Amino acid sequence: MLEKVTNALGDVVRKISGKSTITEKNIEEAVEEIKMALLEADVNLRVVRRFVNGTIEEAKGEKVLRAVDPGQQFVKVVYDRMVALLGDTKTDLHLKGPDTQSVILFLGLQGSGKTTSAAKLAARLAKQGRKPMLAACDLVRPAAVEQLSILGEKIGVPVYKEAGATASDAVRVAKNAFQAAKKAGCDVLIVDTAGRLQIDEGMMDEIAAIKKAVEPVETLLVADSMTGQNAVDIAKTFDEKVGLSGVILTKFDSDARGGAALSLKTVTGKPILFMGTGEKIEDLEPFHPERIASRILGMGDIVSLVEKAQETIDEKEAAALQKKMASENFTLQDMLDQLERVGKMGSIQEMLDMIPGAAGQISESDINTAGLKAQKAIIQSMTKKERDNHLIIGPSRRKRIARGSGTSVGEVNKLLKQFEKTRQTMRKFAKNKGMAAKFMGQMGQMGGMR
Repeated sequence: MLEKVTNALGDVVRKISGKSTITEKNIEEAVEEIKMALLEADVNLRVVRRFVNGTIEEAKGEKVLRAVDPGQQFVKVVYDRMVALLGDTKTDLHLKGPDTQSVILFLGLQGSGKTTSAAKLAARLAKQGRKPMLAACDLVRPAAVEQLSILGEKIGVPVYKEAGATASDAVRVAKNAFQAAKKAGCDVLIVDTAGRLQIDEGMMDEIAAIKKAVEPVETLLVADSMTGQNAVDIAKTFDEKVGLSGVILTKFDSDARGGAALSLKTVTGKPILFMGTGEKIEDLEPFHPERIASRILGMGDIVSLVEKAQETIDEKEAAALQKKMASENFTLQDMLDQLERVGKMGSIQEMLDMIPGAAGQISESDINTAGLKAQKAIIQSMTKKERDNHLIIGPSRRKRIARGSGTSVGEVNKLLKQFEKTRQTMRKFAKNKGMAAKFMGQMGQMGGMR
């Protein structure tokens, strides 16, 4: 996530946090490096100036220069300024109660990921117990209606569409979708509108008319974070012409320079509500300014990492797994399940960015991801009996498993040895309540840090 700016700022933080004394010269040098990193990330010049001036003013105060740990104190100043830049606190959707219908209007340029984001948000709301409906009102882009229909079917959310509707029918379709959602008992209607390759009056007039017709509680701009400063200019124009309540940033990954995320709130005054972090339906995350600031500064984000883990395994499964670990009933099938759950949490790089101290220090290329795939292939090439009881896997079975998984007998032997060692370690851990309590306490302290 925002790899270039994270690496640059992470280096500055590591350099300054290790100093036992801080001078005005140290502060000026560090802030100059931060300024260059922000400018290279395509952050708005006015935003950079405000950030730099505020940081210097606060960091040169007696509190930092005479602090018990001035290096850490300076890092906190930078962190607090970064959080303020990103929006201070997380902003939630302002939806009405489940007995009243709420409309969310989506708008943005073509190619920003608007239609996919509408489906992602619908899936997220459905998971939270809401009853969403999607409205296909993008009648300009070829196949937009079909795309939304396919996504709606995939996530089990109804899609309102009208066969034969043309670009001039968008307002009527939106009105009819509102009535259809009401009739179907759907409490949230997400309206996907038409985008253009660039802003034009026709698009703005159409969106303004749809907004007037359906009276949305949220008017969200979907912006491509890879466009940097351009995304901020687009947001300003949409806000002036139509009025925005918030922004969803898509393609928020390591290739994005960061200019959009770091400039939007200051320039437009509108909060970032969500960020798209991948192609999968579940790759839409709430935007937590304090967590993103922590990641950008290379300080990790343990809270989000734990939340991701909790999403892939429920309490009953966790309790059952702990029981298995303690009684030595942990099998190769359980190991395969865990490997697959880790895969569902996102890319290895994304998880590394959340681990304090790992961002910029360990990259995905440093981890043997091919080895993890080979391990999965080996276990998947076993029979159910073999997965449930690894002790029956003799020489002939190992040869067959190696052939089936495209690996060698040596690799199969290595996996079985590792598995046996893992079982022993897990058993000790599960039975040692003191060790487990200590671990959970450490996790709690890390989760409570800000």
